Amino acid sequence: MNRKKIYNPQSTEHVNERKIFGGNPTGIFELNNIKYQWAYNLWEMMLNNTWFPKEVDMTRDVNDYKNLSSIEKEAYDKALAQLIFMDSLQTNNLIDNVNPYVTAPEINLILVRQSFEEALHSQSYAVMVDTISNNSDEIYELWRRDMKLKQKNDAIAAVFIELAENPSERNFLKACFANQILEGIYFYSGFAYLYTLARSGKMLGSAQMIRFIQRDEVTHLTLFQNIINTLRRERADLFTEDLKDEVYAMFEEAVELEVQWGQYITQGQILGLTDDILEQYIKYLADDRLTSVGFEKLYNVEHPIKWVDDFAKFNDQKTNFFEGTVANYSKGSLDFDDF
Repeated sequence: MNRKKIYNPQSTEHVNERKIFGGNPTGIFELNNIKYQWAYNLWEMMLNNTWFPKEVDMTRDVNDYKNLSSIEKEAYDKALAQLIFMDSLQTNNLIDNVNPYVTAPEINLILVRQSFEEALHSQSYAVMVDTISNNSDEIYELWRRDMKLKQKNDAIAAVFIELAENPSERNFLKACFANQILEGIYFYSGFAYLYTLARSGKMLGSAQMIRFIQRDEVTHLTLFQNIINTLRRERADLFTEDLKDEVYAMFEEAVELEVQWGQYITQGQILGLTDDILEQYIKYLADDRLTSVGFEKLYNVEHPIKWVDDFAKFNDQKTNFFEGTVANYSKGSLDFDDF
């Protein structure tokens, strides 16, 4: 695969000839003519969802954190360290490693927007760390000291490094699945843990920040699921049996890593998040992500903690579940009928 030209006046590519990769774009973002309407719809949704960390009141978290048990505090720190890594990785990965090969301008738009949102999430985590920690380096350096965390980080980064070192059509497609896994599986043990704390009245500001972040992550997941499904239609030749086997192996590894991570940070000591519940939850998510891109389920399990989904929801003029007051947090709705 070749990186696209940033300025290509010799191109005569028509809008109907656009491709996700391997096209011949001029470099001009002609957005009055769109081939992938789902991409432009998603772009507008992402704009409507704009938010900033300063909107979240973290005041109560200062004392809440001090009063957490040692296990709760350790789990909070580790969950936050993991989230910091993934959004840091994605900020660079999308711009430097994925977008250079995407040749449809309407998809370039949302990849740039996603990268902005990943950077915003990094700022959000900085606010959370600054709020609760007397020594922020303890959390930011955790990935160097905690080998379980480093093992997971290394595994997440491996597919993206493979694309960077050997940019091929197959490796690009694998990177799309890796993005789907990152956005749709790897975040969720940490999210579930923070929502569990909030459910018991602790760290409400942190959970609200995660709520905003998760809304963004849902659009990121939707982006890569649409890229994969579009490629299934336009480049069916890439979806060979051995590619499918490799994708299933990627999902199985992701489930194993995320289950181990969730159980590691909670140590079976967090009410409402037993080891069995965490495992079933992650397997449920994996099945959902697989079926959304035309693959068969691997695990066939039910959703064990549906209340987590209720915690994550945004609705206009919805009662704030933390404070019982009405607040319009949602600038855009998560209505995916157009995707």
